Amino acid sequence: MDQINAIGRRKAAIARVYMKEGSGKITINKRDIAVYFPSSILRFIVKQPLEKLEVVDKYDININLRGGGFKGQSEAARLGIARALIKVNPEDKAVLRAAGFVTRDPRVVERKKPGQPKARKRFQFSKR
Repeated sequence: MDQINAIGRRKAAIARVYMKEGSGKITINKRDIAVYFPSSILRFIVKQPLEKLEVVDKYDININLRGGGFKGQSEAARLGIARALIKVNPEDKAVLRAAGFVTRDPRVVERKKPGQPKARKRFQFSKR
């Protein structure tokens, strides 16, 4: 198996995932996953599709992450990994979809409206 490419997006984050057979090393922006995501919860989110299919130690994954915050980046990486795993073995798609790893979460920040301090917040109304 040669290198497999996939892309994952969430909020403003974009993850380009490059996967090849190996020992289970995950590198994000040329840094180890433990260095890039000090939080164990975010590392868990990234590894969820691999753990679901029990292939944590089977692939070396290199991820380029841009934009967004920690949470969006981790979920973008999760989607990218899930898509790469589906390219490797299309029969796994049903399992990953049932776990909710294949669907792109469409929720993004709502834009700020003119004449308001935020997207939905209004300035205090004064009758007189």
